[in-house]
Amino acid sequence: PVYNVEKYIGETIACVEAQTYGNWELLLVEDNSSDRTLAVIGRCMEEREDSRIRLIRQPSNMGAARARNRGLKEARGRYIAYLDADDLWVPEKLEKELRFLREKEAAFAFTGYEFADEQGRGTGKVVHVPETLCYRRALSNTTIFTTTVMFDTEKIDREQLEMPVVKSEDTALWFRVLRNGYTAYGLDENLVRYRRSD
Repeated sequence: PVYNVEKYIGETIACVEAQTYGNWELLLVEDNSSDRTLAVIGRCMEEREDSRIRLIRQPSNMGAARARNRGLKEARGRYIAYLDADDLWVPEKLEKELRFLREKEAAFAFTGYEFADEQGRGTGKVVHVPETLCYRRALSNTTIFTTTVMFDTEKIDREQLEMPVVKSEDTALWFRVLRNGYTAYGLDENLVRYRRSD
C-alpha cells in the first residue's frame, strides 16, 4: 500500500530490486496520495524499465486494508509478502524466508526485524520472534509485523488472506488465519527494517 511516502518510496523500491531472490513481482498500490509520491514512482519506473514492478492506482483514498486486498487480487505469484511503503527488506529477505517457508512446509511465516530511524538506519533495537505462534499464544504475543510476513497461497486460500477493513487490519488477519487452525512459523533473523519517522 502506497500513500504519501514521497520521501521513502524510492528506497523501498530499491530494496526489492536488491533482493538476492530475483523471481519477484512488486505491486505498488497507490492509494491516491496528495504529495509527490506518484511522480517519484513514475520516475523510478522510467529509470528502471523493470516489468516486475507494477503500479496499480486506487480510484480514491481507500486505506491500507483495501490497498493490500487489491494487491492480493492482482498478484500473479504463489507467495504473498507484504511490504509497507516506508519499510525496508535486507537483500536476503525473500530468499531466506521462502527457503524457510518451504522447509517448514508452512502456509504462514514471519521474521524478526529491527526498528530504524527516519533515514532507514537500524537503531540496534531488534525484535526476536518465537519459533511458532498458534492462535491462543498470538493473543498475548503480537510480534508479527506486517512487512515480515509471507503466505503460501497453495496452502491457504487467497480469500482467507483478505484483510478486514478495521483498525489494525493486519493483526486482525493474523488472528483470523491462526484461529482457522494454521500455525505461523517464525524465522528469528533480522531481515526487515521498520522505519519510525519523527
